[in-house]
Amino acid sequence: MFAAENGLEGDPRLKAISDAITVVPHFPKPGIMFQDITTLVSNHKVFKHTVEIFVDRFRDMDISVVAGVEARGFMFAPSKALGIRTKFIPLRKPGQLPGEVIAEAYELEYGKDCLEMHVGAVESGERALVIDDLVATGGTLPATIRLLERNGGEVVECACVIGLPALKERRLLNGKPLYVLVEPRA
Repeated sequence: MFAAENGLEGDPRLKAISDAITVVPHFPKPGIMFQDITTLVSNHKVFKHTVEIFVDRFRDMDISVVAGVEARGFMFAPSKALGIRTKFIPLRKPGQLPGEVIAEAYELEYGKDCLEMHVGAVESGERALVIDDLVATGGTLPATIRLLERNGGEVVECACVIGLPALKERRLLNGKPLYVLVEPRA
């Protein structure tokens, strides 16, 4: 579900968030319209709007863990975890976490990838919120859901700053609600 469909239609914060995202044509390869969120997080007022909207949504959902997907999900997940007073856990690419990890491989439109997290980072029954910057094809987030649930976590919802318009009809990702702030800029 997009935020504008969930009581925030016409909210000027959503326009400010969208306007703060820079589009970089043909990056990292021809035909891709890269949504650069570094310009959003470097604008403290707009970044604060982003945090506030997410925290307002998740504050009363009894979330016990916020999982951030490497790498751009790391820019948003820790502030949400602080805002709702819960722990943050990073989900990383292979070989980036020390110690014992559990992994989940997945396929993307352009190849394969894998996410890892520390064994024991999520305890059985913990209610998890998954945060990433963008959802496009839905390859990374389902892998994240599987990884958390294999460890006993209960994924309550996935949330992204940017989501493709085609996702409006889906509203669910692997049976889990999907909450998105804005559509990609052209």
